[in-house]
Amino acid sequence: MDKRVSYKKVWNQLSADKSLIMLAGPRQAGKTTFARDIVAKDFSDVIYFNWDISDDKRRIMEDPLFFTKAPLSSITSKPLVILDEIHKYRNWKNYLKGVYDQFWDQYQFLVTGSGRLEYSRKVGDSLAGRFLKFHIFPLTLAELFFADRKHEVFFKNPLEDFDEAPAEKTKQAFQDLWELSGFPEPFIKGRKSFWSTWSMSYGQQIIRDDLRTMADIRNLDLVETLFALIPSRVGSPLSINNLARNLQVAFDTAKNWLMLFDAFYLTFRLSPWTEKISRSILKEKKVYLFNYPVIENEAARFENIAALELFRAAEMWKDRGLGNFSLHYARDKDKQEVDFLIAKNNKPLLLIETKLSEDVPSASLINFQDYLDIPAIQLVKKENIKKFYRNKKNNILIVTAHRWLSALP
Repeated sequence: MDKRVSYKKVWNQLSADKSLIMLAGPRQAGKTTFARDIVAKDFSDVIYFNWDISDDKRRIMEDPLFFTKAPLSSITSKPLVILDEIHKYRNWKNYLKGVYDQFWDQYQFLVTGSGRLEYSRKVGDSLAGRFLKFHIFPLTLAELFFADRKHEVFFKNPLEDFDEAPAEKTKQAFQDLWELSGFPEPFIKGRKSFWSTWSMSYGQQIIRDDLRTMADIRNLDLVETLFALIPSRVGSPLSINNLARNLQVAFDTAKNWLMLFDAFYLTFRLSPWTEKISRSILKEKKVYLFNYPVIENEAARFENIAALELFRAAEMWKDRGLGNFSLHYARDKDKQEVDFLIAKNNKPLLLIETKLSEDVPSASLINFQDYLDIPAIQLVKKENIKKFYRNKKNNILIVTAHRWLSALP
């Protein structure tokens, strides 16, 4: 897990095409460690900058081109310049534009950050065409077991060729994630007591440090109350009207706070799939957490773990240029629902349902498969399940979740 192999492959691919790469993801997901301990190993010279270090902040204010003064051990290879938390600099986009335009052929730049990169992406277009971006996530089963299924094989038949890693190991890893989350520090320490302490400060720290700094939020207590309501809403279409009413705030206020939660990687939300589904719902999204052990309901936590595994995959496939992938859920006005639908280039690719123990296909899964004519999987928490069901000309796989998710490319 200390090598983050799959993310290193993305870095290798993108950095070969652009000399300015941005790395985004949740706070404490391992961005800085990835940059300094993994990417940096391939460079003879590395210049590291962190806006949160007072000396570094003073250095860039006094000399914006400070990195050009660093002594180099090699004149034949590009130095790596890591700019950590540079987006806290008020003029960071214009700064990056300037250094890129002047030094793109002399240095490789890696910019790391959490929500601020996402939150600021619509503010101006000064960096348009100058950078590529990818994402890093908390640890997932697929990363822990170095899933190396060929993407083209998976996309052609996602129901086959997944049963490679030892079942006892994937089972234990799933249980560890269930209790500790995939955030590297609590996962590696391996103690539920540490996760509890870490978790209590994690969300509050982001809300009170990052959100307060970036957005004009005057009532942090209400924002924290909204975030505390999220675990009980996981897995169900989220009514912003109801949340706003509970908090006694305007609809747009609650909506904007939820958008900030997404932008700062506290949550991610899935839109309903509406193409080719008659009587589909159009608006309400489903919300999920990156720190999912805070969810007390067993079925909701199980669905959230699957959601994050699938969301990581879809985002990474997109980062690697394999297509325009997106993750949705399927629901119609008759309240038939399937938890997840993966789409590629706006065409449905795969349906995924989650159940704790049911080892026969749900009626909704069968109905949506009949309508969309695509493969379907039912992931179950129950152990030792692997069954195939024939549904007319299509197949449905019912399988213990950690067996299939651990091989998700």
